[in-house]
Amino acid sequence: MPSNKKIFDKLVSRVKIYLVIIAVLLTIICISNINLVLPAILFYILVVGYAYWSSEKRKEELSEHIEHLTFSVDKAAKGTLINSPFPLIILETNGNTIWKNEKFSKEFINIDINNYLDSILKELKQSLENGEFVKNKNINQSIVIGSKTYKLLGEYIELKNKQSIFTLYFMDNTELIKTEEKYINSQNCIGIIMIDNYEELMQRVENEDRSTFIAQIEKNIYEWATHFEGLVIKSERDTFVLIFEQKYLSEIENKKFNILDEIKELEWTNKAQFTLSIAVSNEGSSNYEKYKSAQAGLDIVLGRGGDQAVVRENGKYVFFGGRAQEVEKRTKVKARTVAHALKELILEAENVMVMGHSNSDMDCIGSSMGIYRLARSLGKNAYIVNNSYGIGLENFMEKAKEDDEYKNVIINKSEALAKISPETLLIVVDTSKKNYVEIPELLEETEKIVVIDHHRRSTEYIEDATLMFHEVYASSAAELVTEILEYSQEKIELTELEAEALYAGIMMDKLDTIEVEALYAGIMMDTKNFTFKTGVRTFEAAAYLRKYGIDTIKVKKWFQSDLATYNKISKIVEKAEVLEHAIAISIYDEQDKDANIICAKAADELLTISNIVASFVIGMMGDRVCISGRSIGDINVQLILEKLGGGGHITLAGAQVEGMTTEEVKTELINRINEYFSEMSS
Repeated sequence: MPSNKKIFDKLVSRVKIYLVIIAVLLTIICISNINLVLPAILFYILVVGYAYWSSEKRKEELSEHIEHLTFSVDKAAKGTLINSPFPLIILETNGNTIWKNEKFSKEFINIDINNYLDSILKELKQSLENGEFVKNKNINQSIVIGSKTYKLLGEYIELKNKQSIFTLYFMDNTELIKTEEKYINSQNCIGIIMIDNYEELMQRVENEDRSTFIAQIEKNIYEWATHFEGLVIKSERDTFVLIFEQKYLSEIENKKFNILDEIKELEWTNKAQFTLSIAVSNEGSSNYEKYKSAQAGLDIVLGRGGDQAVVRENGKYVFFGGRAQEVEKRTKVKARTVAHALKELILEAENVMVMGHSNSDMDCIGSSMGIYRLARSLGKNAYIVNNSYGIGLENFMEKAKEDDEYKNVIINKSEALAKISPETLLIVVDTSKKNYVEIPELLEETEKIVVIDHHRRSTEYIEDATLMFHEVYASSAAELVTEILEYSQEKIELTELEAEALYAGIMMDKLDTIEVEALYAGIMMDTKNFTFKTGVRTFEAAAYLRKYGIDTIKVKKWFQSDLATYNKISKIVEKAEVLEHAIAISIYDEQDKDANIICAKAADELLTISNIVASFVIGMMGDRVCISGRSIGDINVQLILEKLGGGGHITLAGAQVEGMTTEEVKTELINRINEYFSEMSS
């Protein structure tokens, strides 16, 4: 509202204009008749006098009206503040209380409100310093005072030559929050329970015992669900759908899905060991969306080897269990199906790009070469993307690049980005982690991606892959690629199409010795000379490759360490510290670009020492600290290193950490190991 002075000034200005106009008219009249001068002057004086009296009168009346109106507004505003249904307080930024209403005093009569106000003011002043009140001076946040939750509303007001003030309203939201929590807790969680390796285990069980075993499993699942009023529906022979209210989820998590251990502890025959895989989700606006989310979670659990549970909550996956060693449960049918599907994708593609993980190892290189040969045998241009590889591969990579076939096949990042297109088929081998591939940008440049991997799946896996051949029970990616080559031949021999048989003949005829040796070397490397994760299928793949006349002595020489590397490994082993549970930890002190390879070899070497069941070696590689973990199977090194951002298998895993020293990482690693055993014992 404009001030009184401004209003009066406007009134006076208008009167002055009128008087000027009258004076001009009288002057014109007097010029025409000189005798009217004196009457004109007298008349003008009367007009001026009347105008002044009238102006003062109106000024007085207007002033009284404005004063009355102002008083009324102030009285109304004051009454509104005093009679506010919400606790209200006005504070200076220095903490002094200017005013508070009666409701405020009554609301917090039994609470030391000053401590809360100090905390609120501190936070508000911090926001003020950060410039959060520049554009919007309104305050809107939630706070807890005593046993109640309040919606804090208010305004920040800047005063001239005085302390700025906060006007704060406290709206009791306790009941609303409780209602909201009750609503959330009543929402459904959807879960899927699957019996691991059902078909294979049933074949191991005598016919008369099968119904008994299944009945026992079902009984335990149903009884477990009754503890949290869950509904279990059997959807398939080996699969159950679980429905329960959100309020029970924390209880289930706190008990770490104890049904996993209950099933394993049942008295089975020596031929069968049943385990469960469970996925639960509360994400989605409908039960269908939650079910689809649970299905995606189950894929991850199965990709990690089964015998564990995962909860999808607040955009994150939380895992439980995963103690058991993987059991081979692959079928030739799947390998043949994948081989046929892969062939069709290759034929449809403009060209083929094969990419492994960063800092490639022999398994990665061997798998890439096997896929390259498959693509070339089908008449497609193919390339292997490789920017870096670990020590121990120098001789092999030099030989590969000298080979006429591979001179222009192994390309770097810039060459790959120049050759790739949306019509390119990108095949990723030996990893399924999108942030661990050789060139992550390639994932965004193509629409069709194939993943071939044997590592336990992480939450950062490549989504929406056109084809995924993911088998954690395989020894290596090279084993999976060898099966694709082998079973393609069998599949094609069984088809009626001559073209398929022709393609198979070309493919097998042109499988050169270098690819065979590379694949064999990849299997040797990841199995540690056929000692780790070696199943029947592993030996079958090796036997298949052996038929092509590979030189096993030559392959073995590729893995030989030079004297300098051997001395480094020896020093690491010598400095190893043995912790509880027969776990060895050592630190590689040198700054080395190949520290991860050295650490991996040292961890392998530590496992050759008697009474050592697991080993961890820590090294510095550039600005990152790398960790290699190994186990004979009694300890799950993957679960330990996952807590540090890594992954892998039960017996073989790794991680890389930034922003920490090797000693700090060692301390953190020991804490994670202790945490692992604490979880296992609980």
